[in-house]
Formats: sequence, C-alpha cells, structure tokens
Amino acid sequence: MPTHQVTNQVPELTGANTADTPSISDALRRANLAPAAVEEIRALGAFAGTAEAIELGDLAEAHPPVLKTHDRFGNRIDEVVYDPAYHRLMEHAVHAGLHAAPWADPRRSAHLVRAAKFSVWGHVDAGHGCPISMTYAAVPALRAAPDLAALYEPLLCARQYQPGLQAPLTKHGLLAGMSMTEKQGGSDVRTNTTSAVPRPDGSYRITGHKWFTSAPMCDLFLTLAQAPDGLTCFLVPRVLPDGTRNAFALQRLKDKLGNRSNASSEVEYDDTVAWRVGDEGRGVKTIVEMVNLTRLDCVIGSATAMRSGAAQAAHHAAHRRAFGARLIDQPLMRNVLADLAVEAEAATTAALWLAELTDRAAAGDQPAAMLRRIALAVTKYHVCKRGPIHAAEALECLGGNGYIEDSRMPRMYREAPLMSIWEGSGNVAALDVLRAMARQPESIGLFLDEVRSAAGTDRHLDAAVAELEQTLTRTDPPDLHALQFAARRTVGAMALVLQGSLLVRFGAPSVADAYTATRLAGDRGDVFGTLPPGLDTRTIVERITPTARDVTM
Repeated sequence: MPTHQVTNQVPELTGANTADTPSISDALRRANLAPAAVEEIRALGAFAGTAEAIELGDLAEAHPPVLKTHDRFGNRIDEVVYDPAYHRLMEHAVHAGLHAAPWADPRRSAHLVRAAKFSVWGHVDAGHGCPISMTYAAVPALRAAPDLAALYEPLLCARQYQPGLQAPLTKHGLLAGMSMTEKQGGSDVRTNTTSAVPRPDGSYRITGHKWFTSAPMCDLFLTLAQAPDGLTCFLVPRVLPDGTRNAFALQRLKDKLGNRSNASSEVEYDDTVAWRVGDEGRGVKTIVEMVNLTRLDCVIGSATAMRSGAAQAAHHAAHRRAFGARLIDQPLMRNVLADLAVEAEAATTAALWLAELTDRAAAGDQPAAMLRRIALAVTKYHVCKRGPIHAAEALECLGGNGYIEDSRMPRMYREAPLMSIWEGSGNVAALDVLRAMARQPESIGLFLDEVRSAAGTDRHLDAAVAELEQTLTRTDPPDLHALQFAARRTVGAMALVLQGSLLVRFGAPSVADAYTATRLAGDRGDVFGTLPPGLDTRTIVERITPTARDVTM
C-alpha cells in the first residue's frame, strides 16, 4: 500500500561463507592442514550460506517427519516419511563426509577436518545432524566385533546416501543409530530390562522397549540388552540379510521442543534378531567411545549455534538504527555483542581442539586419549550448559523481530537445550568427570599440565589454574560425597580454565583478554553484556560480524 514503506529493516543474511570465522580459520592454520582440506571446508561453508541451503533447512524444520505404522493394506511397515528437503540435507552431509568418513580417511587430521565441516554445515539445520553424528560415533564401537566391522564399516564410511529399508549389504551406503535408553532408567543404562537370548547360530533374540531411538530409518542400530552374563551391546539391523524386515516396531514419534526435522521414536523389540558387539557383560565399556564421539558433536553443535546466533545478532546490529545511530556503534550493544562473540569463540576453539585430540587418540596416542576422555566430559558439561543462555541473549538482540519465527532465532532457541541433555545431562556429564579422575588419576595431571601450558602469559589464568589445582588435590583420599555435591562447581571451573588456556595460547589477544578478565577474574555480571571497561570490544565484534560483501537483500 502507498502508506506502507519498509525502512530500517535488516537485509536477509545470505551468501555468507560459514567457514569465514576466525575461530575456525585459526584452528585450521594451527593444524597446518593441506590446502585441499581447507578448500573442502570452505566450499561446504560457501554452500551452507546460500539461500538454497538455508531454504532446505527451513523446509525440513517446517515439515516434520511422519510415522507410518501400516501400509494401505494393513501390513505393518514401521517407516518414517521425511520431507524431500531432509533427504537433500542428508545427501549433502554424507557426500561431504560428515558421517563416518574420517575412519577411512588416511589424513592425519581427518577428524579435525570432519569437525570443521560438521560445524560450518550445522548452521543450516541441526536435526539431520543426529543420524550423521551417530554414524560417525558407531564405527569404533562396532570394531569390538571385528567380523561385523569388516562387513559394515566400509558401507558406513561410504559417501553415498541411500535412504530406504533394504538388506544392508545390498546398499551403497549405510547409516547407524543408537537405541540405548529405557523409560525406567534414562542415562542409568545399567537398569535396562530389555533381554537378549543367545541362539545356536550365534545370533541373539532381543525383547524389550526403548524409550528414545532417534533417526529410526537408519540401517543399523547399536543397542543395549541384558544377556546371560550382563548388560551387552548388540547390532540390530532394520532389515535382515535375507531381505525380510526385522522386528522393530515404532510405537510413536516424540513430540519434541526442538530438533523437529529429526524423528525420535519409541521402539518395541519382540524376538528381534541381533548380533553381539563385544563380550557379554561389557556393554557399557563397548559403547564408551561412541558416547565420547557423540559428546564431541554436542560440543560442536553448541559452538555452532553460538557462532550463528552471535553472527545474526551482529548482522542485525550492523544494519539497524535506533536513537540516531547504528546499534553496533552504541557502547552497550557492542558490550553485549562482544560478550556473545567471546563465548562463541571459546566454545569453538575448545571443540576443534578436542577434534585434534581425537586425531591423536585415533593414531594410538594414549596420553591424548586419556586427556580427551576427561576434557570432553568437562567441555560437554560447560559449553552445552551455556548454549541456551547464549541463544536467549542473541535472540533478544533482534528485539521483537527475533521473537518471530521468520527470523529463525526461535528455532535456534528451542534447539539449544538438546545438546546439554543428549548423551548425558548436566549432572551426568559432571559426575562422569569425577568418574574419569577416580579411574584414571593420572588424567588429573594431564589436564593440569595442559592448562599450565600458558603459564606466565596471563595473570588471571595463572591464578585460576593455581586455585583449580588446589581444589583437585585438596584431600587424599578424596571425600566422595563432598566432591559429588560440588561437582558442577568443580567441573565448571575446569572448563573455564581449559577454555582460557586455549584462548591465551591459540586465540586472538582481544578475545583472550576479555575471556580471562571476565570468566576467570570474575569481573562480570550474571548476564551477557557486562564486560568491564578497557577491553577491545570493537575488534572482538568485527571478528564475528559478517562483512558487507557477504550480505544480500
């Protein structure tokens, strides 16, 4: 209408290469990656920022999966129907090697490359990342059964996406899922009641109910069940080698807060055929590495959301004017944006450092594996806890426009709590750190040696490390009740010190200074935007702000 003129609205952020963020570029330079690997990451980031990719994410979110329990003739089929956009997203992710491809990649930094690509692609849609992440994590667990790994690992690593249910060995590429938790126990999988009965042919028959099974259209599932000698890991195919459907009844799909493009289901096993992975009674030990890798992706997912939220907030502030000036030039808004950017850079730096440790652990470096074990649980607890708070503040930077679904900020806000819940909620992750320290006391020394690598560089960091060391070595033998009661406080302090050390050693000075002055010295309020004076907030905000050339109307 002639009376309606649109002014002072922010242009859509499309065309931005999601790999063009300093926290990722710094990590890739530090790893001295081959130019071809860097180009792979940048090419995926370029596509992730296009209007085409963004629309695929929008469509997959807007059209959630639908459960079809029966066909038109009344036959039980237990299939989930996804929007075509979901399959396009999956195709791009598998082709880019975001699933199990690193396990077949001889490059020394294969897991770092995969982590960077998983992160730059994660801006598009989080839901379809679930089966991608589980497939990545399944391979080391499956290797506990060498015969099964020989059959299925090459197909899990293949860069071909072939949806649909058919005999696994007849497909060009496979996806794997997890079916672990039950309604009475959740994270306490040792209370599982699902039973597994051995058969003369070496297979087992599983009977029971699983409370959360995500991506139920995967080809293979690692599941836990009680065998004669205790809790054991099993491989369950959706389709048996002879082409018949395995007993895998989908009772319903979960109506979730977020993660809408991904189907999460309840599954009923009724004399379901399965093959044992690892020894009977060693189920938890068998799946530990799978849990570690999915936790890594939780950290990457939260870091990705933080970068995306901070970038959207900075983009909005760079184009929106209020009270006579651009928002980004107003001191208080710049304080908020800089604080968001610092949190995002710290999370991303830690996530990619953990991916580097994964490369070292995969190459047989035992100290690296032990350090990663404790550092992953520490970082998973803290970074994923910070995600929802960060998302809320980034949304608020857009004001009322951020509260509208069209901005995609509500979607990010709904998604944020999942990373803290998946693979062990806050308490589980914090207590797992205590468990790691109890079982491998030498991991405490490895952790302290790592954070002391920056000794003498920053006084706030030095003081925080000294205080942490005193906490971790205070009592001998340790008071387990007191340690558990204070687990969140202790693990949170470990996470802050680790991120501070990494930023001081590897990050931009402006970001490192802001982090240690606030997160370690305690000079900050209870919300974002309370950075003290004297910090280079302008440089920090510039690092997270998409440049003008990356913006199209």
